[in-house]
Amino acid sequence: MDLIQDLNWRYATKSYSNKKVSEEKLNFITEAINLSASSCGLQPYRVFAVDNTALKEKLGANSFNKQIAQSSHLLVFAAYNKVTTQHIENLVELTAQKQGVSTASLEGLFTSLDSYFRSRTDQQNKHWAEKQTYIALGTALIAAANCKVDATPMEGFDPVLFDELLGLTAKDLHSVVILSLGYRDQENDFLADAPKVRIPTEEMVTRIS
Repeated sequence: MDLIQDLNWRYATKSYSNKKVSEEKLNFITEAINLSASSCGLQPYRVFAVDNTALKEKLGANSFNKQIAQSSHLLVFAAYNKVTTQHIENLVELTAQKQGVSTASLEGLFTSLDSYFRSRTDQQNKHWAEKQTYIALGTALIAAANCKVDATPMEGFDPVLFDELLGLTAKDLHSVVILSLGYRDQENDFLADAPKVRIPTEEMVTRIS
């Protein structure tokens, strides 16, 4: 039940102090991201944790979101540009290793996944990969709240600039969404003490028996 308290505590922080997030808490958040739900277990994205002050300032230069430069750390969620047979082979090999079985025994898994993604266009798979990043983003937000680290999810950034500065194109990735981490500036953030605004749960959720 503490999770509900954590989620009531969190909000999209508008102004950050200069307090740094510890390595322990950063590792906790990134480990939670890695354990996030992922369709087919494929994890078609990578996360870049930016701590460099000068780089954060450059990344935030074309954005109205000052949290990019202010943050202790900036997490950049970057999705695959396409899903390849090699990606499927890597998943099968990892599954065999983790589950202690042979890759041959997973031939059915490989065939079904490879056939599915090959039947779709690169654009369809790219869009699918982008949607997967938001599941990981949600996990990151919950993990940050759980360890009392403030966070702000953002789409208001220059993806071309991000891709260039982080070398994402060469990695066959593209930036999708970002998450600033840090600690709220209690005095200068107008939302720091504001009550949570959400509709009643019974209005959000319809129970069907």
